Amino acid sequence: MKAKTIALTFDDGPDPTWTPKILDVLKKHDIHGTFFMVGARITEDPKMARRVHAEGNEIGIHTFTHSDMSTIPAWERRLQYSATQMAVVGATGDTTSLLRFPYSSTANAIDDTYWPIIREAGSLNYVTVVADVDGEDWARPGVRKIVENATPKDGVGAAVLMHDAGGNRAETVAALDLYIPKMKKLGYTFTTLSQGIDFGDDRTATVHRTATGSELWRGRAVLYGIWLAHEFVIWCAYLLIIVGALTLARLALMLVLTGRHLYKKRRRRPSEPVTVPVTVVVPAYNESAGIVAAVRSLAACDYVGRAPDGSPVPVEVIVVDDGSTDGTADLVAALGLDHVRVIRVANGGKARALNIGTAASDRPLVIMVDGDTLFEPGSITALLQPFADPAVGAVAGNVKVGNRGSLLGRWQHIEYVTGFAVDRRAHEIMRCMPTVPGAIGAFRREALDRVGGVSDDTLAEDTDLTMALSREGWRVVYQDTARAWTETPATIGQLATQRYRWTYGTMQAMWKHRGAFLDRGPSGRFGRVGLPFLALFGVVLPLLAPLIDVFLIYGLIYYDAALTAAGWLGMLVAQLIIAAVAFRLDREPLRPLWAFPLQQIVYRQLMYVVLIQSVATALTGARLRWQKLRRTGEITTAPR
Repeated sequence: MKAKTIALTFDDGPDPTWTPKILDVLKKHDIHGTFFMVGARITEDPKMARRVHAEGNEIGIHTFTHSDMSTIPAWERRLQYSATQMAVVGATGDTTSLLRFPYSSTANAIDDTYWPIIREAGSLNYVTVVADVDGEDWARPGVRKIVENATPKDGVGAAVLMHDAGGNRAETVAALDLYIPKMKKLGYTFTTLSQGIDFGDDRTATVHRTATGSELWRGRAVLYGIWLAHEFVIWCAYLLIIVGALTLARLALMLVLTGRHLYKKRRRRPSEPVTVPVTVVVPAYNESAGIVAAVRSLAACDYVGRAPDGSPVPVEVIVVDDGSTDGTADLVAALGLDHVRVIRVANGGKARALNIGTAASDRPLVIMVDGDTLFEPGSITALLQPFADPAVGAVAGNVKVGNRGSLLGRWQHIEYVTGFAVDRRAHEIMRCMPTVPGAIGAFRREALDRVGGVSDDTLAEDTDLTMALSREGWRVVYQDTARAWTETPATIGQLATQRYRWTYGTMQAMWKHRGAFLDRGPSGRFGRVGLPFLALFGVVLPLLAPLIDVFLIYGLIYYDAALTAAGWLGMLVAQLIIAAVAFRLDREPLRPLWAFPLQQIVYRQLMYVVLIQSVATALTGARLRWQKLRRTGEITTAPR
């Protein structure tokens, strides 16, 4: 820099508050400066960069994210320079060759680490500029101290470093208003870097030049693309707030409704024991691995019905073999158990098998059981007691995971306990029970007849049937003491297949019963309460839930890591409380909950994929064939 010449340089901008104030001071004193801008901040406020340029000031590159260039690889440094260059072009229409590194703005900061980086930048046609004098305004030492620090010694020329962003720059603005007149009185002139430094004829011509057409298009594309990304992040943040609020609201609602369910149950007056004759229908297709244990558990139940004359009527078990090819029917027949019979039919699907089994008996109550499910001795007795209320059309039992020894089994165990102990209690109070599980559900024959039996319109015949019963005005209740043990998928692939079918089938059922929204009476109540609730918390919210994980990663990297982690842990604790309450209600030990955090990190991601796949299938109208899970017969007796 020539003697008695000062080039004011400003780092870290543009800033919507302080850059315009500094520009006003420069304009007031009729001088110009050089602004080393951060690319990301240009994309946030291109108009400010445009104003800096339009008022005759120079713009240089201060990298795109204000990163320490010595800590990142060469390819990333090149990307930092080029992205900032494109941001400058997009905002001003000109290119710049001026470059200043963050954290190395003065000559004293250049060491053996930075020298190769400077040479590398030179090979890319960038001129690395450091400051001769540092005003140290970043430390906010006071206005007079900034003026003192920025004053060159012995009349030499200097590039003076100040900042127009990165914090409160009120002292910088005030200092400039004193500094500029002072230095002019001392005989100094103010200039820009390209005018004050002798770059040589060739270099001077290329410090700033008008961008080419392709550069201009790329620059505008960068600005527009980053603007879109910024807007997307903002909208995602709003959605995240909504998702978080809805999640917490749902958790609170579930707790309140569960408490109300327990209160009503305690106040319920004891009724005469239900002793109505019952038939258990077991649809079976290639269930050889577990059918023997399942039928034996049903035959061993302690329930005894009574005929009108008071004579005992044992439980009748009807196994409908739906065209099995593995000898399922022969295994049941070989048991030789009283009151157990087998009906062999050609393969026609689960719904058809259930209807055949139901039609084969005339008993007033029907229990539907999957062929891999084990009942406890008292399960049937407990399951039928709610039918003392003539308004009850169906009862959902409590499905327990039998193969919970593996990590995947524990995750499903946590899911089942929470879903049954809390969700089903709440659904009963809301009178919008979505599903009587196929593993253990009891039905009043009259109710089945009124809805036309089990439909095969959807893959989730149990959900479809439950919705139909609710629309007909029947109460569907939950009985936690009626426990049935089932074998859940043992591999990720089997689990994904099962949940894909469940989720898609549930969406089919919701679509089938969408007309309930406009109905009157019980059907209208279900349509305006149950269906929106299920759609919101069963489809929409889970679809948006990945935002929590995306913003967890985003926040840990680009935002306040501690605050982000605290928010995520807070959500985790809230969900863990619900899970703990569910385990207590179900009289389950809390030990498996150690796997809960892992469930939220790994298991939940799989459920996201399954839900997205199901939604895509529904939107494209693709047909999904019935998919049979392979059973291992791991559960042979119901735990007691």
